[in-house]
Amino acid sequence: MAVDRTALAEFLRTRRAALQPEDVGLARGSRRRTEGLRREEVAGLSHMSPDYYARLERGDGPIPSEQMLAAIALGLHLSVDERDHLFRLAGHEPPARGSDSEHVSPGMLRILDRLTDTPAEVVTELGETLRQTPLGVALTGDATLLRGSERSIGYRWFSDPRSRSLYDPSEHEFLSRLWVSGLRGAIARRGADSRAAQYARALRETSEEFRAIWERQEVGLQPRAVKRFRHPELGALELSCQTLLDPEQSHALLVYTAAPGSESQEKLRLLSTLAPRTSLTVA
Repeated sequence: MAVDRTALAEFLRTRRAALQPEDVGLARGSRRRTEGLRREEVAGLSHMSPDYYARLERGDGPIPSEQMLAAIALGLHLSVDERDHLFRLAGHEPPARGSDSEHVSPGMLRILDRLTDTPAEVVTELGETLRQTPLGVALTGDATLLRGSERSIGYRWFSDPRSRSLYDPSEHEFLSRLWVSGLRGAIARRGADSRAAQYARALRETSEEFRAIWERQEVGLQPRAVKRFRHPELGALELSCQTLLDPEQSHALLVYTAAPGSESQEKLRLLSTLAPRTSLTVA
């Protein structure tokens, strides 16, 4: 497919002008004169340099990679159809839709952007973190930086013992069963050639614990209402986890809250001092 630089530049400018700072979780300054977002704001949301993004809008920049286009699509809160159009204008085939898609829907992003004082994250059905709020990063670390199979918390659970340190030891046995049950269910939905099946095959070869639990044939286990974390600086936290599902993309928004007046609520307030200073984290 051939790149259409002029159409790409026009599309980016139009989509940027259609967004307001509050649409993407940014504060509106009192002296703001720009209609829509500034170029540097979109660049920051997309994790690229302002000069690189400005050149794309001028039509004289390099042809963006698929990774860059995916980041821009998230930064501009594009719908799936808009994302696909962006890819085609840049000369690329659009990514997969459905369960393998990593494009977070604009509606879910708008909700996440407003959770500035709450740990929250958007994950795939395999436990791969796509977006986090700053407090989400402060609670569990920046999971969006992980690559390959290590992106899946279920895979890390069995391949890297350090991943268990964030959770109370009393939860480990149940969480092991929960991840295996969820993986078995994903394979039944997606088939023997799916990424879920690839994870299962790899873990059966490398983890004796995984093999033993896999042989139980457990399916349908559900997460407990309260998750018990062990934060390296704040210690024990008991947090309720509310889940919002996007069935079209097979993504889940996980929101962690503490009971009013509890010790964990006070620790969540302290957690804000450890959060990144940026307004949001982009995958």
